[in-house]
Amino acid sequence: MLKQRVITALVLLAVLLPALAASTAWPFAVLTLVFIGAGGWEWARLNGLTGAGALALGGLVAAGGAWALVSGWAWQLDGVGSLWLFAVLTWVLGGALVLRGGGALWARWPQSLRWVIGVVVLWLAWGAMAVAKQRGLNFLLSVFCLVWAADVAAYFGGRAFGKRKLAPAISPGKSWEGVWTGQIGTLLLAFGWMAVDRHVALGSDSIYTVLERQLGVVGLVAGVLFLAAMSVVGDLFESLIKRQAGAKDSSALLPGHGGVLDRIDALLPVLPIALYLVSLNHG
Repeated sequence: MLKQRVITALVLLAVLLPALAASTAWPFAVLTLVFIGAGGWEWARLNGLTGAGALALGGLVAAGGAWALVSGWAWQLDGVGSLWLFAVLTWVLGGALVLRGGGALWARWPQSLRWVIGVVVLWLAWGAMAVAKQRGLNFLLSVFCLVWAADVAAYFGGRAFGKRKLAPAISPGKSWEGVWTGQIGTLLLAFGWMAVDRHVALGSDSIYTVLERQLGVVGLVAGVLFLAAMSVVGDLFESLIKRQAGAKDSSALLPGHGGVLDRIDALLPVLPIALYLVSLNHG
């Protein structure tokens, strides 16, 4: 298993690094369309759609992104605050509703509605990812690393201090103590990254520097904590869907790692919400 994980990770890095290093956002946007389309296929299968239907749903997600690229609309999304506000409301209100109701509530919703939700959240995440890359590699990586830092700090904090279960019916391994240590980890990352931004020319500002400049230190702290919390919501949401479908992983597309959704679940809400936060200005 470890060998598979390492080989898969190396292959992914070999594919992603050239696109990340490209001076324009096009290569990364096109490459991630493939991954987001695969995520759409996984979403369809987890929600009762198989065969050609699942492929069609994945293709629809990718086609929506391709249209946005070809039309040039994808590069105008940065200033569409209403779109990112819609994403915030969808994840905050919808996420709270689904997680509170559990798998039983999700299963009662019409399959067609669940498919539409998948198309929307995946497309929004891809659009936000393309815009983040357009803002600069430093900005994009700072969002990615926020999610990874929250996850790593929560894992170790949960193992060391975890006592109170966060959502035992959905993800028994998660604890409230893990959530809090994850948030502390993201704050440490944020202030450390801003220090690097101030002393090293990285070509673009990180999300932390942008939030501090536009919302002040209090706004920065609140924004980082909010994003860390929403990363947990994304993780729990995918776990709920898998549990309701009786699946351990979203697929076996990434040997040793599960599926695409298993790797990007926490990013689904964080990417569009990050774009909304940086569209705000306190002054």
